[in-house]
Amino acid sequence: MIRKHRREASEIMHAGLAAAALAGAFLLRFEFSLESEYRRMLWLALPFVLAAKTAVFRAFSLRDLSWRFIGFADLSRIAAANVIASGACVALLRMGIGSAFPRSIYVLDLILCCGLLMAVRAAARYGSERRASRGPRGARRILIYGAGQAGRMLLSEIRANSGWSGHVVGIVDDDPAKFGQWLNGARVWGPGTQLAEIARRKRVDEVLLAIPSAPVATIAAILERCHAVPLATKIIPPLTELVKTRVLAEQIREVRAEDLLGRPPVRLEEAALRGALTGKIVLVTGAAGSIGSELCRQIAHFDPRAIIGFDQAETALFHLEQELRARFPRLVFHAEVGSIQNPRRVAGLFRDYRPQSVYHAAAYKHVPVMETHLFEAIENNVFGTHHVARSAANFGAETFVLVSSDKAVRPANIMGASKRMAELVSLAMAAESPGTRFLAVRFGNVLGSSGSVIPRFKQQIAEGGPLTVTHPEMQRFFMTIPEAAQLVLQAAASSFSGGPSGGASGEIFVLEMGEPVRIVDLARKMVLLSGLVPGRDIHIEFTGIRPGEKLYEELSAYEEDTVPTPHEQIRAYRGRAVSGAAMRLCLADLRRFIETRDAAGILLCLKEWIPEYNPSRTVLQRVLGRPASMEAGSRLAVAAAR
Repeated sequence: MIRKHRREASEIMHAGLAAAALAGAFLLRFEFSLESEYRRMLWLALPFVLAAKTAVFRAFSLRDLSWRFIGFADLSRIAAANVIASGACVALLRMGIGSAFPRSIYVLDLILCCGLLMAVRAAARYGSERRASRGPRGARRILIYGAGQAGRMLLSEIRANSGWSGHVVGIVDDDPAKFGQWLNGARVWGPGTQLAEIARRKRVDEVLLAIPSAPVATIAAILERCHAVPLATKIIPPLTELVKTRVLAEQIREVRAEDLLGRPPVRLEEAALRGALTGKIVLVTGAAGSIGSELCRQIAHFDPRAIIGFDQAETALFHLEQELRARFPRLVFHAEVGSIQNPRRVAGLFRDYRPQSVYHAAAYKHVPVMETHLFEAIENNVFGTHHVARSAANFGAETFVLVSSDKAVRPANIMGASKRMAELVSLAMAAESPGTRFLAVRFGNVLGSSGSVIPRFKQQIAEGGPLTVTHPEMQRFFMTIPEAAQLVLQAAASSFSGGPSGGASGEIFVLEMGEPVRIVDLARKMVLLSGLVPGRDIHIEFTGIRPGEKLYEELSAYEEDTVPTPHEQIRAYRGRAVSGAAMRLCLADLRRFIETRDAAGILLCLKEWIPEYNPSRTVLQRVLGRPASMEAGSRLAVAAAR
């Protein structure tokens, strides 16, 4: 009933407090001994005061102020309303009673009325927050890690949110200056090193990490302490993920593997991206894959004229089309099914849509699989790239971007060698087609992509382990799918804008991947994220290096010269010049070797064009054991031994 008539109840409350303030002012002025003359003056003044203050308080909308969420701005409004109301009272009382009214009453009434309105509302908020902080019976007992701005905001939101099911029992922070302080009713109990003792003493159920700018080493150390207790742990996202339009408490989530990678946040130059994408027709090959689909999502934000998604996986392509139509109703998206290995299909695609920007993400990428499928790797990764690049040049595309891999640097496997050949195809096309900018973008492993290590570790943890790692010193570069796609677009836009790198065709861009991560360390962190203890609950086993694998990957070869770019997270390399005529002869040889199933001939051609390529023992044994080309096999054995 009170909620239904909240505004009327507020006005009655304000009137009662105004009357009490006037009576209190008289009592204070005359030391709690009112003669009959001043009692009569109080009763005469009361209607004038109530009328003036009610009108002014209504004009300042004090009846609409929230009682539970009173803040500094609201207190300022209350103070201003009381000053104006007191001025109105002076005018009315001067006219109604005259100069006999004691002037000191005006000052005392202003102070008392303002103080009472503020005190009652502050008490209402305090009582509401105390009830919320205690939470319902059986509520989770929460410890906030971090007494900085994020921690204070989170605490205030939890206290003000009656729907929050947790009860904050305190805060921990590693700053000694904050030990023992009280923040909005919660005490800072001590540093994170005492987390286990504090959690035991306060019977903590869950820790909320409110340190969005903390380095990854700090997050990992806190996570280990929490799971040693054990305690459930959630986190406020990094600053780059926080949504300013949403309350902080709603953005709390589970700790993810990418929180422990320590990568610098991606900085996008949106002006350059808009210049490269807005109003353009954009083709994305491999659009149904992890990188290709994210490229489509990112491009859609920049209002392209149309996106053509090309892939042979028709089911995944269908799901992508449905997603994009739901998220971007105004986007023109064409889902086209086909293979980059079919040159007629690729040429027809360009003829129909005339794309201005091409992002070529279609590729066979799984290293162990490609070690046993040499012909398919060359057919798809090399010739498929050539088909798309040639059509881009023939039909006047402005930009062709090859999504490459760090495995193309001094390759030790078929997949890496085929991607390096794809880069060389792009460089050769750049030399012959000045009307189209050809460039390649290299990056390392992508977290969460199909076939990546993270989904495999999650599955193994769900099955109770063990987690399988090939070698204790195996390490890789990692980045998330969204930032990989963003940096691919940024690299293309940097070339497009003609920055310090010159915007020249034939560049190879390398994304800043941060420090390499040991796979065994990532496995341990994945176990911790699952609330388990490595070595006790889940064991890690080493299975040995697989064919074609290297202990570590590189992003550039020694002979490649660095060229600066406008973006600190992108570097450019100028590779060696590649003759278009020589590349055509190479492709003709590769085509002949594929048709005759001459694996030794293919490897010899790869070795000739990529001298740093070191075929795996598995591939050499399989190839040299075939009778298809004994002469080529002998020459290959000599070349591999150099």
